[in-house]
Amino acid sequence: MADQEFRGRQPSLADVAGRAGVSHMTVSRVINETGPVKAETRARVLAAIQELNYRPNSAARTLATGRSRTLGVVALDSTLHGPASTLLGVEIAAREAGYALSITSISDPEHASITGAIEILHGQAVGGIVVIAPHLATSRALEFAPHDVPLVVVNGSDSVPFPAVSVDQFDGARRAVEHLLALGHASVWHVAGPLDWVEADERVRGWRETLRRHGAPERPVLRGDWSPRSGYEAGKALAAETGVDAVFVANDQMALGVLRAFAEEGIEVPRDVHVVGFDDVPEAAYFSPPLTTVRQDFAEVGRRTFELLREQMEGRTGTPRLMVTPELVVRESTGPRTRTR
Repeated sequence: MADQEFRGRQPSLADVAGRAGVSHMTVSRVINETGPVKAETRARVLAAIQELNYRPNSAARTLATGRSRTLGVVALDSTLHGPASTLLGVEIAAREAGYALSITSISDPEHASITGAIEILHGQAVGGIVVIAPHLATSRALEFAPHDVPLVVVNGSDSVPFPAVSVDQFDGARRAVEHLLALGHASVWHVAGPLDWVEADERVRGWRETLRRHGAPERPVLRGDWSPRSGYEAGKALAAETGVDAVFVANDQMALGVLRAFAEEGIEVPRDVHVVGFDDVPEAAYFSPPLTTVRQDFAEVGRRTFELLREQMEGRTGTPRLMVTPELVVRESTGPRTRTR
């Protein structure tokens, strides 16, 4: 019926209003969710939209509401597992709610890069902005971000001046270290991530404070850049030390490098050394040996990020900071040992 009546043109908002027996303003309220509408009236409007196969004009809707059904995302280092998985989680949550994403990638977390990316998205009249830039410099850059558009930061430091969603990196490190100490180790060595990353900083803090709480001696921190190569180099350095029997590595990619270095030096995991990673990348269960690691629920991070952003877009005051609890996944890299080094 709709095909014959509107042959040659797309049904308009006025057509929907006529079919539902309501004003065009009521149809606009239903589509844009901008005002109260009785449940029975909303049902008639939605039925008319479906019958006519009406597709709202996004440009007109943006003019009417001042915002679009597109969300902006500023993404840094999105080739790495954590940022890439976070971006995917946000995209899935947004898509399920009928939003599209406009993504602006940046190569460094400096003030000009982040504020410039936000200004680009702001100029596109996006409905809200998500910043995935887990660096210590991000909080300083965001001091200059506009406050007239909803904005949420993912895995930022405690000082970011916007609502934020984070995985509890401190708790994840605590779980990893306590697992190793419970296996009877006197202490735990740590291969940390880069100095300018919030996540690396929190994992170091969790490692250190857990050792102190248990009265265990601290070992020197080895630094990597999240890559398997840097983990390999750290593994070579650890192999030259005496008394290394437990290692907490700040991400699974570096842990892969550590395992390779140990194998080359004739050090068997878990026979000689126990190793725990962080992230639970899809390949972690297939490392040799399968890696005990800390799992981050990136789908949950994405869902909570979108919900927090939607609260702002709807004018509701939400929780300023949400934390997602990680999970320890135990595999063979912390299995039974037959001798010590």
